[in-house]
Amino acid sequence: MIRRLLAKLRPAPVVVTAPEPRVSPRDIGLYDALLDGWFLGDSGELLKGFAITADDTLLDVGCGEGVATLFAVRQGASVIFTDSEHDKVRDLARQVAAQSDKPNLGLVSNSLPLPLADGCASKVVCMEVLEHIDQPEPFMAELVRMGRPGAQYLLSVPSPVGEHLQKGIAPASYFQSPNHVQIFSAERFAALVEDAGLVIEHRQASGFFWVMGMIFFWASERAAGRDLGGAVRDRIQAPYPPLMESWAKTWQDLLAQPDGLAIKQMLDRFMPKSQVIIARKPHVREGA
Repeated sequence: MIRRLLAKLRPAPVVVTAPEPRVSPRDIGLYDALLDGWFLGDSGELLKGFAITADDTLLDVGCGEGVATLFAVRQGASVIFTDSEHDKVRDLARQVAAQSDKPNLGLVSNSLPLPLADGCASKVVCMEVLEHIDQPEPFMAELVRMGRPGAQYLLSVPSPVGEHLQKGIAPASYFQSPNHVQIFSAERFAALVEDAGLVIEHRQASGFFWVMGMIFFWASERAAGRDLGGAVRDRIQAPYPPLMESWAKTWQDLLAQPDGLAIKQMLDRFMPKSQVIIARKPHVREGA
């Protein structure tokens, strides 16, 4: 079942003709996200309540590997994607060009303002980026500038519970540039969004699997004597430490139990990895 669901995230269908092999931590993480309402290809919703159509132009700020951008491309949307790393933008641009004949744009930038016109996007995505920003308020204002009146926003940052748990386990550099320099309480995150002029439509928090996965990652890296400095996200990839592989198998087995989903949801509420806000830019500002 996991392989069939994950196949929806890929540009071409995958046919499984042999017994399902061991599933990686990243695959289990994606499956966990599907259970939370992400990547609903049949309805075109990147997250439940955030639908993308062929009439949209999606702006993906801090695109990384481009999961959101490629999902939008598969819905027929035009895309604008930005990241501070040239290699990521270049690689994503190649994938977008191979799958889309619409006007699309990739930019290497982390500057303010971004070199984009006011109101250039009908959908704006900025996931797991704001925690890296020294001054999130002007950055948020820039995101709002680039959305059209009525544009919808999908924003996420780490949950403070998971961040505080990692203090003392993760190296000090995890909470220094270029990693996490901000920790957002739920109240601060909501205030950042609303003070920028957006109206919140939906909130959710999930990702217990990844909180524990990161703890096991740090423990494994330290035990192996590896350098824990530099950017974190690029190091969490195959070959995964055995401890992470074991955790992924345990989580997979839990989700297969009759009460697995209910247990997952309870743990997500207890200790989520990420908090998500879907918001909308008003057509006219109140008081205008």
